[in-house]
Amino acid sequence: MPSRRLAALALCAAVAAAPAEAKVFYSQQEALALAFPDAERVETRAELLDDAQARAVERLARAELPSRLVRLHTGYRGGLVLGHAIIEQHTVRTQPEAFLVVIAPDGRLRSIRVLAFYEPAEYLPSERWLRQFEGRALDDRLRLEGEIHGIAGATLTARAVTGGIRRALAVYQVLLAPGAR
Repeated sequence: MPSRRLAALALCAAVAAAPAEAKVFYSQQEALALAFPDAERVETRAELLDDAQARAVERLARAELPSRLVRLHTGYRGGLVLGHAIIEQHTVRTQPEAFLVVIAPDGRLRSIRVLAFYEPAEYLPSERWLRQFEGRALDDRLRLEGEIHGIAGATLTARAVTGGIRRALAVYQVLLAPGAR
């Protein structure tokens, strides 16, 4: 009988510890299909940044890289590059979030799509807030207290998303932009 009680208590503790509002919105495959609806194919490759590339990304992004391993997704129609996508994953407060950053061939941000968000729902960035990044390139104005407005009551989310977008655009500049490498 005591072992059943311990098992029941362990189950209750596990359920109580799980984030109640964790939400996965899109799988990677679904998000890539939405990112490149006209693509005939989407190629995925992994790149391991060397020391110089990692330093360049961090300098441009003004944000630390969580990993030197970067997965790049490129959409093609015929021989034409439709754009690039990078999945950005990081911790907001104490829980992870993941979003897809879609970058046009000219290096401007085309779109952002939240894939998963494990923080409480009130901290989730709205579609309207995310749209302020569209069409922007990586420059000094692409920052909170620059041309990016914060989210009232969700400052950590706004910082995390902005930093992630800056990292993705910096990866584009270091690895994919014309003349990179």
